[in-house]
Amino acid sequence: MKDRYVIDTNVLIAASAANPSDPKDIDATPAEPEQRMRVWNWLSEFQDSPSRMVLDRAGGIYSEYNNKLGFNDYGIQVVMHKWSTVAVDNVDVEYDAEGHGLLNPPLRDVIHDEADKKMVAAALDSHAQYGEGCVAFAGDTDWHDWEADLLASLVLLEPIIEDWSRQKHTEKQNR
Repeated sequence: MKDRYVIDTNVLIAASAANPSDPKDIDATPAEPEQRMRVWNWLSEFQDSPSRMVLDRAGGIYSEYNNKLGFNDYGIQVVMHKWSTVAVDNVDVEYDAEGHGLLNPPLRDVIHDEADKKMVAAALDSHAQYGEGCVAFAGDTDWHDWEADLLASLVLLEPIIEDWSRQKHTEKQNR
């Protein structure tokens, strides 16, 4: 585990769907139970680790989490745990009038998913403040599209189910 992570919402959703003690019937990617369990295992390990969660001071990331999950869902409970153990680093993310994270070139033109721009902006500010900015993701293969550009900007990626996500990314590219 790295020292700190910006966690893409798909991780919290997939882990909540797979939670062994209270699985949720929610739309999550990946659909395969064994892949969801791998995501749950990673998030459980993250919760128990000294790794820190990166959120933005403006609350955009947490707001997105809450738009997708309820208070009792496992993913939200992990966020609450990190807050209660003072294991959250708040970073600065600027937003436009529509609530999308603002990025400077070249990433502004590379990251086409508006919801992911705030995640990238948070990772960039985390790197500036703490020397490390990493986005953990699971079911969203777009991160592989942007990987080289993100690495060039010192944003690390942690694909939690890398074999699955790379296969899905390749399939998407071949369509």
